[in-house]
Amino acid sequence: MDSDSPQPEPTPVPPSTDPLTNQFTSLNDLAHELTSLQDLANRGSWLSILDKVNRARSLSLLNTPHDHLTYLAYIVLSFTKLRRFQEAQTELDSLDDFNSHHYRYETYPKIYPNRFGSMVPFSLRWLHALLPIKLGNRQEGLDRFYLLLDFVRERLNRNGNDESVKVWRKREVFVVNHIINQHLSNKELSVCLDLINALISRGNLDPALLSKLGYVQMQIGDLDGANVSFGKVEKMASESEENESGLRNLVSRNKALVYLVGKDYLSAVREYDECIERDRMDVVAINNKAICLMYLRDLSDSIKVLENSLERVPTVALNETLVVNLCSMYELAYVNHSDTKRTLSNWIARVAPDDFDSSCTRV
Repeated sequence: MDSDSPQPEPTPVPPSTDPLTNQFTSLNDLAHELTSLQDLANRGSWLSILDKVNRARSLSLLNTPHDHLTYLAYIVLSFTKLRRFQEAQTELDSLDDFNSHHYRYETYPKIYPNRFGSMVPFSLRWLHALLPIKLGNRQEGLDRFYLLLDFVRERLNRNGNDESVKVWRKREVFVVNHIINQHLSNKELSVCLDLINALISRGNLDPALLSKLGYVQMQIGDLDGANVSFGKVEKMASESEENESGLRNLVSRNKALVYLVGKDYLSAVREYDECIERDRMDVVAINNKAICLMYLRDLSDSIKVLENSLERVPTVALNETLVVNLCSMYELAYVNHSDTKRTLSNWIARVAPDDFDSSCTRV
C-alpha cells in the first residue's frame, strides 16, 4: 500500500489497562470485522475489500452509523487505489456534510453512551480532498486540502492529551506534504518553501520535513541552504538516543542527493550501499543506486540491482517507478527487450497487489 495513503481508522478511544473495564478489546469492537479489513488493506487486496464491503451491505451486517462510515472509507479508498475514481466519488457523494449531526456520537446516546464528537474517519476527509485532483480538478482539490489543513490545525489548537496532540501533529505534516507535492508538480517552489517554513516555525522539526526543505532548496539552486537543512537532519540523527536505521538512511540519502547533483555518482553509490546494508528494503536507495550505475555506464550492474531487489523483497520493491526504470534499462541493454519485459510483466501479474499499474512495463 502506498506510504502516502492513510488507512481508514477507528476513532481514538481512551486506553484502559483493565480489559474488563475497556469496552474496546479489539478492532472488531469498533466496526464489523475491522481486523480483516485492515489485513486486506495491508496486503493490497483491494478487490477483496470491495467484495467484503458489498457482502456486508447486502446481508445488512452494518448495524451502526460508525460501521457504515468505516466501511465507506474502505470502499472509497479501494476504488481510489484501483484508479476507479468516479466510482469512489459516487460513494463519497452519498454522504451528507461531514459536520452533519448524523455523524456525531452524541446523536446516538443509546448506541454510544458517554461518547462525543465526530465519527468521520480522517481518511474520508483526506479522500474528499484527493479525489477532485484525481478527476482532473486540481484547484478544487487544493482548496479542499487547505480546508482540511485548517480543520487539523483547529483540532491542534484545542486542549487535548499528549497522545491526541501527537496524532494531530502527524496529520498536519501528512496534509502539508500532500499540498507541497501538488505545488512541487507545478514548480511552485516558493509556495513549498513557505509551507515548510511555517510548519517548522510551529515546532515541527521532523527529519523528513527538513529533508524535503533541502530538496526544494536544491530545486531553486540554493545549495548552501540545502546543505544547512541536511546538516540539521544529520545532527538530529547523531543526537538520537535510538540507533534508528530509518533516520540514518535518511541522512545517507540526503548526502547521496548532493553527490548526485554534483555528478559524483561513485560517492552517491557508496552512500546508497550503506543504506541498503542497513535496510535491504530501502527501495529509494535501491532505485537511486541503479540510476547512478546507469549514469556510470554500468547497465549490467544497474539491471542486477533492480532485479535482485524484486527477487529478494517483491512485496516492498514492486512499485511502478522501479519497474519503469528497469524496463528503460532493458530497452537500452537488450535487442530482444520485448521478450524480457514480457517475462517481467507475467511475473508481476502473479505477485503484484491489486492496485499495481501493469502498464508501466510498456509491453
